[in-house]
Amino acid sequence: MSPEERNVMRQRENLRRQTIQRETEAALRESGLRLNPQERAQFESRYVQERRKVEQTLRQQIEAERQKELPALIQQLKKEFQIDQPVRSPATKPAESANPKKYTRLFSQISRSERILP
Repeated sequence: MSPEERNVMRQRENLRRQTIQRETEAALRESGLRLNPQERAQFESRYVQERRKVEQTLRQQIEAERQKELPALIQQLKKEFQIDQPVRSPATKPAESANPKKYTRLFSQISRSERILP
């Protein structure tokens, strides 16, 4: 990973941590609890732990839903793109290349006929 990519990853991780910290503090304020520093640390730890579980459950639900919907999406795209493409039948043969012997005979006949003509 390049130094720029590592820096971007660090920035994203720091932003994620700051967001979680702000949300943790907001949850503590919303709870109305008055906690000493030790209890506050335990609350924050549990909040982050439970939040991870919730996020993991949501990711699993989203992935399950995605997997259910993907086959229909693929079929829809398949139909759309088949309409745009010319239909090819397996029995259709590619155009045959010109037979050089056929042309050689034709040219020799033309040459002979030119000799006969006045």
